[in-house]
Amino acid sequence: MKQLVVTLFLAAVVSTGLYAQTSDAKADSVFLKYYTATGGKALWDSVQTYTLKQAYRAGTANDFDLDIKASVPSQAMVKVRTILKRDFIYGIKATDGWLKIPIGSRDKVTQYQTSNLSDKERENMRRELTDILIPFDDYTTKGYIATVVGTEQINGATATQVELEGKGVKYNLYFDAKTGLLLREKLTLATGEIQTRDHAKYEKSKYGLSYPSETTYVSSIDKKPMKVTTVTDFNVKFAEDPFVK
Repeated sequence: MKQLVVTLFLAAVVSTGLYAQTSDAKADSVFLKYYTATGGKALWDSVQTYTLKQAYRAGTANDFDLDIKASVPSQAMVKVRTILKRDFIYGIKATDGWLKIPIGSRDKVTQYQTSNLSDKERENMRRELTDILIPFDDYTTKGYIATVVGTEQINGATATQVELEGKGVKYNLYFDAKTGLLLREKLTLATGEIQTRDHAKYEKSKYGLSYPSETTYVSSIDKKPMKVTTVTDFNVKFAEDPFVK
């Protein structure tokens, strides 16, 4: 009887392992289709730097612009969030992280008060450094587990859902079964906030990679849909070092 229990246990372990491998293989094939549809894995692997210019619009006082510059080899990123013509600057470089808040009146030269980001804020920005382009890129190295959940209809298209789960963060990604493009990203943060991005249009960059250019963004906190337009460029040579505290 004991031997039978051990045998059944080992069989279950092997079966679970095979399922996990099959699950990962299915997810990898979905990811590969996206790479192919947007320019190819080799071109994505060659990205060293990038810029994003985004406009978030809902016709309210909460509208803002986001200007991002990033360098993957330097593990550096600067995000300038502009609200009512005031720039709030978030930055990381290696293990350092900072926030610059504008002070003083608007009719004078802007001065900034600089403070250090918390460990959690730095961790989030380091995740965003690569996830903001493709959250599933090199996902095993980042400690994510990918699982194909199934299919469902997203805005009239059949989509394959892949769950990507890591420490304190989870993505639910929905890929068009025909084109391979990402239709929806649902990001669940450790705080419980859920951010949903529905991509309606893709554009091809000068570098040759395609990216979501028109998106509807909703946060579970304010629940107000925002239209997002994005312009992305890759392997940009910065005229000067933008990653200065």
